[in-house]
Amino acid sequence: MKRALISVSDKAGVVEFARNLISAGFEIISTGGTLKALADEGISAMAVDSVTGFAECLDGRVKTLHPGVHGGILAVRDNENHMKHIRDLGIPPIDIVVVNLYPFKKTILKENTTLDEAIENIDIGGPAMVRSAAKNYKSVAIVTDSADYNKISEEIKVSGAVSAETKMYLSAKAFAHTGAYDALIADYLREAANMDILEGNTLTLTYERDLDLRYGENPHQNAAFYREVKPPKGSLIPFEQLHGKQVSFNNINDLTGAVALLKELDNPACVCVKHSVPCGVAEAGNLHEAFIKACESDPVSIFGGIAALNGIVDLKCAEEMNKVFLEIVIAPDYTAEGLEELKKKKNLRIIKNPDAAKKLDEKYFDLKKVLGGVLIQEIDDTLINPDELKCVTLKQPAKEEMEDLIFAFKVVKHTKSNGITVCKNKQTIGIGGGQVRRSWALEQAIDHGNEIFGEGICKGAVMASDAFFPYSDSVELAHKAGITAIIQPGGSVKDEDSIELCNKYGISMLFTGIRHFRH
Repeated sequence: MKRALISVSDKAGVVEFARNLISAGFEIISTGGTLKALADEGISAMAVDSVTGFAECLDGRVKTLHPGVHGGILAVRDNENHMKHIRDLGIPPIDIVVVNLYPFKKTILKENTTLDEAIENIDIGGPAMVRSAAKNYKSVAIVTDSADYNKISEEIKVSGAVSAETKMYLSAKAFAHTGAYDALIADYLREAANMDILEGNTLTLTYERDLDLRYGENPHQNAAFYREVKPPKGSLIPFEQLHGKQVSFNNINDLTGAVALLKELDNPACVCVKHSVPCGVAEAGNLHEAFIKACESDPVSIFGGIAALNGIVDLKCAEEMNKVFLEIVIAPDYTAEGLEELKKKKNLRIIKNPDAAKKLDEKYFDLKKVLGGVLIQEIDDTLINPDELKCVTLKQPAKEEMEDLIFAFKVVKHTKSNGITVCKNKQTIGIGGGQVRRSWALEQAIDHGNEIFGEGICKGAVMASDAFFPYSDSVELAHKAGITAIIQPGGSVKDEDSIELCNKYGISMLFTGIRHFRH
């Protein structure tokens, strides 16, 4: 007699699957709630304690952890000693194991779940059976996903057995399932124990497939999006797409950069992004004005870019946005009229994320995949060290200059290193990033401003640098452009050269004491 052991928390589709197995000549062994669910549908199944000869105990914590179960699963069918041993012990071989685990994820995602509730939803017997069956995949089919029920039923119907190829596939899937389950538990308990993720000698993470993407950064690359199981409040996920084509690999990457910068800004603001870096940023009295100012910063680069806003998009703002070709818009919300206006653009991806402008509510880490490993670090969630912020020049910045300096430093923090931003009236005039020389980044930002706004636009503007000046050439360039105030981390052995030149030209300069490389 062929046998299947079925013990599932998620009972979707299990009744029909059990019927298919019985029709194929299988005997069913089951436990607790699954046994009752099958019986309620008129499906005959043996209780697991009739196999083990031992009633479940400790409030159900122990019921399948028994040689009568694991011997039947782990016995290698073409090993004569194994088969003789289980015959002598009266252990029936088990050919299919159908198990999905206690709903630990569902439990911890509920509001106000206690630690004790979470602990009680850590499955012990389930993973043990899954791993036993997955290890012995040549003899046993392990089923952890109801999506595989039809495939297995069809194979058994056609050939009387599950194929060797399918068993291997199911084994790999099963170990991935238990691995993700354990990683989620480890992450939850690490958080409960106030452990830093960087304390451990191993790094175990689990992500769930969320979107199949048409392709990656380029059409010849396959890609998918996997999301965190429990993303922190204030993150990009979850977002709601209200309209337009499905978001792409590049869209999600760009959205991340746009939202990260948006969180730095407190007044009504717009962040325009192209290729994951800002091309125009502005604050204003309202979103409509902020969008106009951000687009004015670089009306060419915004073509086909992303606009991220930190307030509710109304009709007036939406009408302005529809004058520009945008790939994607993200905001905390939209008025009904504003949304309908934006929907006039057939392919415009409209994203709603109430947390788009909110700060992350917990400590968070950044991952970067490199060849052969992963780099992990705390996110850069500090802008300026207040204890180290100081004016190092004779000239002090005026109030308006100070506001622009802080704004410029927020933007340059999210610009590719080496990065420079030139700003005026809380609007980016020029952005230079990704250069191997800091002076080249500044030249790029100045040229950018002169091209877009006209020669001399940088007069009275301020400038921010993501790292210190190794030479005083950047101060010389700033003076020639008419820049009147500079903010930078400081810390170069040649700081005094830059300070001396600023004093000579009447430029005020602030040191922040904190660097913002973004590689």
